[in-house]
Amino acid sequence: MDLATGAMGSLLLKLGQLLTEEYKLQTGVKEDVEYLERELESMHAALRKVGGVPRDQLDEQVKLWANQVRDLSFRMEDVVDKFLVRVEGAEPAIKPHKLKKLMKKMGNLFSKSKTRHEISDEIRDIKVRVKEAADRRDRYRVDDVVANPVGATTVDPRLLALYKDQKELVGIDDSLNELTKMMSDGDADASKQLKILSIFGFGGLGKTTLAKAVYDKLKAQFDCCAFVPVGRNPSVKKVLNDILLEIDGQKYPEFDERQLINKLQGLLENKRYLIVTDDIWDKKTWELVKTALVCNNCGSRIITTTRTLEVATMASEVYKLQPLSLDLSKDLFHRRLSCAAIEWNNHLPAVVYDKILHKCGGIPLAIITIASLLAGKPVEFWSKVYTSIGFGHEENEDVENTRKILLFSYYDLPCHLKTCLLYLSIYPEDHLIEKDSLIWKWIAEGFIHEEPGVGLFEIGERYFNELVNKSMIMAVEGDEHIGIITGCRVHDMMVDMICLLSKEEKFVTVLDSKEQYTTSHCNARRLVVHRRAQPLASTSTLQARSFNAMCSVDLLPSLSCFQVLRVLALEGNDTLDKCSYKLEHVGKLVHLRHLKLGRIGISELPKEIGHLKLLLVLDLGRNSISELPESIGRLSELKCLNICETDIEVPYWIGNLTSLEELCLGRVHGHSNFVTELGKLTELRKLHIFKSVYVYGGSRMNSWAESVAKLSKIQVIDIDFFLGCRDSSHEENPWERIVLSPQIRVLHMSYLEPGMVARINPSLLPNLSHLKLHVCSPELEVFGSFRELVALKLETVSTLHHDTIGAFPKLRFFRTEATLDSFQEGDMPVLESLQFEVVAQSSDDGISFGFDFASLGNLPLLKRVVVTLYAPRADVDQKKAENTAKRAMDMLPNRVEHSIIPRATENWRRRLKHRLS
Repeated sequence: MDLATGAMGSLLLKLGQLLTEEYKLQTGVKEDVEYLERELESMHAALRKVGGVPRDQLDEQVKLWANQVRDLSFRMEDVVDKFLVRVEGAEPAIKPHKLKKLMKKMGNLFSKSKTRHEISDEIRDIKVRVKEAADRRDRYRVDDVVANPVGATTVDPRLLALYKDQKELVGIDDSLNELTKMMSDGDADASKQLKILSIFGFGGLGKTTLAKAVYDKLKAQFDCCAFVPVGRNPSVKKVLNDILLEIDGQKYPEFDERQLINKLQGLLENKRYLIVTDDIWDKKTWELVKTALVCNNCGSRIITTTRTLEVATMASEVYKLQPLSLDLSKDLFHRRLSCAAIEWNNHLPAVVYDKILHKCGGIPLAIITIASLLAGKPVEFWSKVYTSIGFGHEENEDVENTRKILLFSYYDLPCHLKTCLLYLSIYPEDHLIEKDSLIWKWIAEGFIHEEPGVGLFEIGERYFNELVNKSMIMAVEGDEHIGIITGCRVHDMMVDMICLLSKEEKFVTVLDSKEQYTTSHCNARRLVVHRRAQPLASTSTLQARSFNAMCSVDLLPSLSCFQVLRVLALEGNDTLDKCSYKLEHVGKLVHLRHLKLGRIGISELPKEIGHLKLLLVLDLGRNSISELPESIGRLSELKCLNICETDIEVPYWIGNLTSLEELCLGRVHGHSNFVTELGKLTELRKLHIFKSVYVYGGSRMNSWAESVAKLSKIQVIDIDFFLGCRDSSHEENPWERIVLSPQIRVLHMSYLEPGMVARINPSLLPNLSHLKLHVCSPELEVFGSFRELVALKLETVSTLHHDTIGAFPKLRFFRTEATLDSFQEGDMPVLESLQFEVVAQSSDDGISFGFDFASLGNLPLLKRVVVTLYAPRADVDQKKAENTAKRAMDMLPNRVEHSIIPRATENWRRRLKHRLS
């Protein structure tokens, strides 16, 4: 399924299978299906063509036709799926290679007169509708659709940035100085080499403006210069000619690309040049242009601007442009109002003012746009104006320019990414979107299409990363896990655009506030409910494929209103619902792929959930459920099970769910058989245990090790607390003969098991980026050899001291329960967060430490330090030690945020005694 073609792709596959001899369709029905297949293939091609044209450049009749045909494809697939789900164990459409086997099982259904009669009537009705759509396609000449040429001749609003007065620019000084320094850095030999620098950032951040300011400041230092816009779908021949025009004063329209490259190389060969290629969208274009730019030793410089990370990283250095600070945002906002001759009112309510700047998010284009909307409006009406601000309907030149700039990014996306992006309209503004949950919803909706040898989730992860790299969404790292992307946010201006396009395409229907539920909502394919005060009527929503609700459950309709639901996400609201939602009809939602139950006050699951043979995801959120029905063990397609925030004990039959790829548990008790059942889950990629695992005795410890070793596809093992011990240190240790999966990226499995520590080395785990481990040795050298390591947490029950640290080229987080000596220049060059222990010694000369606090100045990117300080128990000495450590860190040049956790020295001595024993 995708935005442009609806369900047409999967539907054509199913119709083709139905036509094979083994299904013995009646002659009339078979002829009708053959007709449908022919017509729909033609419509499929037409829809893809229409989808490649910006919506505002399409004829209204063509838009109407495309909407109707997409809707028809959904209705047809619903008809086919009604028959599919009658076959026990039927597969979802996202597994086309298994469809033939399933259709064979359907053969018996078609021999029954009732079933034969039903499908005959349904297909006859659909044939009439398809014929009508085909006639309209011919009348509207949809096959001849092309982009409206008028749209292509409008002025690109980004050109305005090239001709701004320097006095109008706000917040550019620091970036300008930093870029100037980057352009000139290096010794005499290095400064002569060609340097390529890329300015990367979100649309509207001011990349073009900044690049032009750098260009104007430095161009006098070069023999020849050029500033050339590139843009989407450029003509490389035109770009090369534009560079030649600025360097040589003339164009060569009769030349082909090869001749233009030769000409340009000849002109630049012995010259020191500065060339800016502005707004590059793809690698191929940049590679061709770069070919023409000579790599000489004259100190030449090239600057590119792009909103695509993949393009930016092709340069020698990348400058990531950041949003404006709050103060600079205010400055720009006030200046724009001053230009409109608006007298600034210092008495504007702070809440309104803060909301306005929050919506802008530091994006200069957004600030200018919203300020221009408010200009001309009385200040006392600003609050009202703000609430109506949106992407789509304001008659204002700045709003129109913002719309165009954001749409450039949207229309550059391939169709599958447009579909995934518009799906974000199900979330309210400023919502933190969980990455894994979003990808599983994409899969359940059918947006992710299978590729040979690649799992659906991995493909969805790639889609997510592509949206990040194209600056459409902003990746968010987890609070606890530096370097792990756990979610994303969408800028408010982008949210406005997504919601407008989604509404125009009838892709998602959102109900909010006191909006009344009407008959038009009954036809919604994707229905979303945000905050509400009024209950929804229990009106049948026969066509709804997904239902997402973020409100109190007592406002929601009964599940009996839905028939073809594939995604059901009842997120609840921020507080615990006093009312418990009734799930008695959930077992009838036989199409369901994704079931998420947020904090909705349920304490028991109906056993009928076991009827959901197509279910891929079961996420039970924060509910006081204590047991899973045994029928869930029969859900052979289940790929994701999340029970980590419930009271559910791990069921003894967990090993039956052999399709599981992601498993999130709360606590594994000592009596659980999970240590052996885990080894059956060979498809597992992620194992999260958020509370604790208890494993006692040598045999159970061995079973655990052997089970983990069987997880050949595992990438993440994240266990918050592991308590395990052997009966004797002389027992056989399986870690001497087994290895972990080389695919592991995250390994948080800290317990006293020396045999396992020996298996943690780069040759066995080349992709390891996050490690939490129990160690008995102070040596760090082996961990420093992990080239991808981003976070390292070392635990011990005894006292250790790290004499030397090491390079650790990518390490951003380091926590150790050991003491340190000092940091040398070059140690951990990108470290941001540090946690370690210090022992204070009291003498007549004052307080001393075994650690040199001044050496923290050798960590250039350090932001936060947490010190566990062991000091004498006497109040005076302990306070003195704290103050001494605090003063030492206050003197650091990079203003490090720091905190001190005081402990009594006696505790440290007990740990030392434990080690010696």
